[in-house]
Amino acid sequence: MTFPHAQARLDKLRGIVRRAQLDCVALIPGANLFYLSGAPFEAASRPLLLLVTPEETPALIIPALELPRIEGREPFPLRYFSYSDAEGYDSAFAAACQALNLAGKQIGVEGMKMRFAEGAALARHAPNSRVQAADDSLQWLRVHKSADEIALMQRAIAISEAALAQTLPHVRVGMTERHIAHLLTEALSANGAEAHAFEPLVLSGENTAQPHGSITGRAVREGDLLLFDFGAKVSGYAADITRTFVVGAPSPEISRIYETVLAANMAGIAAAKAGAPCQAVDRAARQVITEAGYGEYFIHRTGHGLGLDIHEPPYMREGNAQLLESGMTFTVEPGIYINGVGGVRIEDDVHITDEGAQVLTSFPKALQSIGA
Repeated sequence: MTFPHAQARLDKLRGIVRRAQLDCVALIPGANLFYLSGAPFEAASRPLLLLVTPEETPALIIPALELPRIEGREPFPLRYFSYSDAEGYDSAFAAACQALNLAGKQIGVEGMKMRFAEGAALARHAPNSRVQAADDSLQWLRVHKSADEIALMQRAIAISEAALAQTLPHVRVGMTERHIAHLLTEALSANGAEAHAFEPLVLSGENTAQPHGSITGRAVREGDLLLFDFGAKVSGYAADITRTFVVGAPSPEISRIYETVLAANMAGIAAAKAGAPCQAVDRAARQVITEAGYGEYFIHRTGHGLGLDIHEPPYMREGNAQLLESGMTFTVEPGIYINGVGGVRIEDDVHITDEGAQVLTSFPKALQSIGA
């Protein structure tokens, strides 16, 4: 066994399967499979699927060419059902489903991520089974972060913040968003990022009014807002940080918007504690922005869970009564976005402990003027 946590995590998953009254769960390449096994497979044109039941040896449906990546380094005992390109994957699905006696059974899948092809193959080769989304149950596999996981996230955050600190002094009027993003990605690599949590976002001026905009060739101008949303990855664990700056001197309107978002960020963090519903974090941040007269311009949830996936449970949004628990980690990222003016977002990564909210990010949040 090469992955020290694997057996405990497999036992944890089996407990989830039992509580959900499922006969089997099917995991595709991604965060859950990596968390369980340490196997860094990625979704590709050839299906790969791990089938886990409460009692039996897990079955791995795997392309033959991928078998050397795990054979001999199994995280726990596995039964392999491999297939070649000439054979196609149907025979492997049929053999695995028969070996686990899945006909007529309840099979839980990652409904938000599994492709139609895998789901259809399961249904085809486990006749009279019920293939159903099990995302609500599967969230409990990874929602509580261990001390080791938090340490990896803290390392990813430290790398990210160091990269931002190194990038800002080089920003000048006339630089394009793409140029600044290139400087940031170089700094991330230089500081030890193993990967990007997502494609770094650098937006300027009116482009900052798009919460999920795209980097362009727009040149930075005096008085622009400049928004960075990015994060490094370390051993698969992500940082997710947003900071917004002003190039040169801020206008009175920009200053007011910024201070409102900063107050909302702090209110959201203050509301984050074990036993509080997730929606309380959203409500606290949203109340500040609404009372300042900008409520219609806060157009997304206040935060999302963070770990191996950049977006995972729990979600800080209205209507989510799920209670926060020690070990949960998520973002607090209120924003105001006004077309023709720009947008401000301030995002921190927060970990719930028995004592309250531990803010993992530490990059300064007071409004900074840069590029002058």
